[in-house]
Amino acid sequence: MQEVYEFLKSADTYYLATVEGDQPRVRPFGTVDVFEGKLYIQTGKIKNVSKQIQVNPKVEVCAFKDGKWIRVSGKLVRDDRVEAKKHMLDSYPSLQNMYSAEDDNTEVLYFEDAIATISSFTEEPKVIKF
Repeated sequence: MQEVYEFLKSADTYYLATVEGDQPRVRPFGTVDVFEGKLYIQTGKIKNVSKQIQVNPKVEVCAFKDGKWIRVSGKLVRDDRVEAKKHMLDSYPSLQNMYSAEDDNTEVLYFEDAIATISSFTEEPKVIKF
């Protein structure tokens, strides 16, 4: 899982895909964190992406860097603990003017039953389950 974290972190931007009814939705994200051995992302509960995840927690993430791409699929699980939110926000100080670990909007979610595949045009794909 550490390799997945490092890939997403160094890519700076990854794209998170959710579904809304039968319509796929994709948007850029940049937050990724490891807390208590789990891979986390962050958003706001008031956003449509949060609402979509709560209806259907199956998501996929994709990022590209240095001629390689990663796809991470799995289920996102909300973690409402202040400690998890604080850990994420400590990793992204620029978000602290919009979010707080104690507010009712900040949402951190971790991947459960995730499968990551790192691919390129020149190497065999590498599969990581966590």
